[in-house]
Amino acid sequence: MKQDDYKPEEELLLNGVPYTGKSGATNRVSRHQWKGAVAAAVIGVVLLVAPARAHAGIFDVLGEIFGTIQSDIGSSLKSINQITQQVQKLYQTTMWPLAAINQARGFVANSISGFRSQMNQIFSMRCTSAVTAGPQQFESILHSRMSSQIPALGTSFSANYGAVPRINNAAPQDRLMMDMDDALGQENLKTTLIADQSADAILSAANQMENQVAVSTPGSNPYLTAQAQVANLRCQAYMQKMLAAELRQEAGRIAHDNALLKRRTNITGGINNLITGALTAR
Repeated sequence: MKQDDYKPEEELLLNGVPYTGKSGATNRVSRHQWKGAVAAAVIGVVLLVAPARAHAGIFDVLGEIFGTIQSDIGSSLKSINQITQQVQKLYQTTMWPLAAINQARGFVANSISGFRSQMNQIFSMRCTSAVTAGPQQFESILHSRMSSQIPALGTSFSANYGAVPRINNAAPQDRLMMDMDDALGQENLKTTLIADQSADAILSAANQMENQVAVSTPGSNPYLTAQAQVANLRCQAYMQKMLAAELRQEAGRIAHDNALLKRRTNITGGINNLITGALTAR
């Protein structure tokens, strides 16, 4: 036996102490490892198979839902769409024919393009006739159609028609009549400015309603009619205001004539008294 053939048996140390474990323990460890691997493989298969089955169940549920929508709900929706199309066709061909609606819209558009400009020229026409500076300014204020010119109207009125005389320059009755006549005249002239501005507002509203009629849709007639009635009531209110101003002016003229008659009567009575006194003094 050679010396090189002898190799000392290697010892296993466990915490510095020689380990003399037998092959039985090694076999038990190997069996435990094999069982663990098999369990891990089973768990992996379960984990892989379970989501697939769950997904398959979800797909089956979604398929049933889609089938219900396409078969039952889909047929109902198809019927609803057919009824809607039939009703729409009935409206367009029988109740509100599209051709007749377009014809009416064309008529309104032609009327607007043919008459509105001429009517606006008539409504905004100014008939001026003054030749001197003061009356021209007064006339320009009267035709301004703006209520903001009322203060300027009062100043121009006094400048053109004159102010009320002072106390010592006219009889008291004459001064009162002059003041009242000037007040009534200025009031009615100021009312005309307000009326002209109101007329412009009414015409603007009429143009807007006319434009709405040109593009109106079926079913909007009641709303346009109500809007027209409101504008008509506003116009009636303006007309009542103008009539009231005219009545005040007429009443002032009658009162003025009556005041002159009273004054003449008083003067006549005074003359009669003088004559009677002169005749009876003998």
